[in-house]
Amino acid sequence: MTTMATTPAEDGSRKNWTFLTNHGHVLLAIARNPTARLRDVADEVGVTERAAQAIVADLEAGGYLRRTRVGRRNEYTVNPHGRFRHPAEADQQVGALLDLFGAEPTGDTAER
Repeated sequence: MTTMATTPAEDGSRKNWTFLTNHGHVLLAIARNPTARLRDVADEVGVTERAAQAIVADLEAGGYLRRTRVGRRNEYTVNPHGRFRHPAEADQQVGALLDLFGAEPTGDTAER
């Protein structure tokens, strides 16, 4: 499991935080390896397998992922044209994030 960077809080305790949400981390992990098992995605992101399943369901419902059954496994296709959900970034496509982190999005990104 991946460990997160910590910063000291005002009370001396350590707080874990990242710039990306778990949804962003899962999307990047799947974009890097579209045939990854959710167990492996969960380990990479640092969440439970059940949380990874819920996140993938959210991403699929939001149109960011498409799941295809190939034999006994799932293969995922990332939609790089999906827009960020927060109003502050809604004018940006998630493909830019995938490009930034070197993930290989599946699909034509020429429209950006």
